[in-house]
Amino acid sequence: MIPASFEYHAPKTLDEALRLVERHGDEAKLLAGGHSLLPLMKLRLAAPRYVIDIGHLRGMSYIREENGQIAIGALTTHSEIEHSELLAAKCPLLPQTAAQIGDVQVRNRGTIGGSLAHADPGGDYPAAILALDAEIIAANTSGTRTIPARDFFVDMLTTQLHPGEILTQIRIAPRPPQSGTAYEKLHQPASGFAIVGVAANVLLGNGRKAIERAAIGITGLAAKAFRAEAVERALNGKTISDKVIEDASRNAAQGVEPLSDLHASGEYRREMARVFTRRAIARAIEAARGVSRGGV
Repeated sequence: MIPASFEYHAPKTLDEALRLVERHGDEAKLLAGGHSLLPLMKLRLAAPRYVIDIGHLRGMSYIREENGQIAIGALTTHSEIEHSELLAAKCPLLPQTAAQIGDVQVRNRGTIGGSLAHADPGGDYPAAILALDAEIIAANTSGTRTIPARDFFVDMLTTQLHPGEILTQIRIAPRPPQSGTAYEKLHQPASGFAIVGVAANVLLGNGRKAIERAAIGITGLAAKAFRAEAVERALNGKTISDKVIEDASRNAAQGVEPLSDLHASGEYRREMARVFTRRAIARAIEAARGVSRGGV
């Protein structure tokens, strides 16, 4: 199929884009890398009257340090995140996650802002930014506001972004000493989307023998990505052991309704959430202890 007719706009500045979004409201859709919107338009699951192409806005593709945080522009591509030396040193969870998105072509075109704003339940970044306690910066014609990652995802394909807002930046605190991260994923062979994806972020204490604090983000399991608080409670303050990790992982699906679709049943997703949560926690602990297994 081909998309329904639409009016195309290609603003050059963020201010121009914000005015267009404000003017056209719900009749408009934003186009960044195109890997989320264009397939929906071709299937006519989305039929916007106006398409506002923000893919070439100046100054929205960057990875840099600002005021003690790492700032990432919304138009930064998955490939740029995957290969960033700054992120590899100070926030390796994002390169680990980006490397598992789609294929090379998708990573070269897709953007972190587009992925987060689209909020696909099988997207990879949501799990990572939840585990990192990231902040999302949204702008409109009146100014900007900060949205904690924990509050950003509302439902399937739905976020806290208000009409007239554009996601402009992601902010993340650099990892502290004795911390480690990992992203483990069971992917759909055709699309690369997560059937279940788990991001783990652990801070160790007591000579790296105990988990002082854990943050676990899960995607693919439910209608939206979420923090697995029951897993975190079962880990925080505990001396590290295989049993502690296994027992905590059994809580991965607590409080959520697993999705069932042609790719996996709800029960299969529930079991895979346990398996991949265990793997992500174990690998994050290895990273915090300075143990490397190579690869992603």
